[in-house]
Amino acid sequence: MKKLELLFENEEGKTVTYSLDSPVDPADEVAINTAMDEIIAQNVFDSTGGNIVAKKGARIVERVVTDIDIGM
Repeated sequence: MKKLELLFENEEGKTVTYSLDSPVDPADEVAINTAMDEIIAQNVFDSTGGNIVAKKGARIVERVVTDIDIGM
């Protein structure tokens, strides 16, 4: 399963990550950048370290799980 992770910095300088399931592939870098700017401008999310104040990055994360037969 793929996830889009948006990484921000809060007022305490800590990283805050928001994840979105099943992102559009390929990722639209301009749309993601614009959305992150809007999240900051409108103060959409709270964090324990204060308001979100800056963008740190964005990434697609894919998790692959492989079961191992242990003979049960």
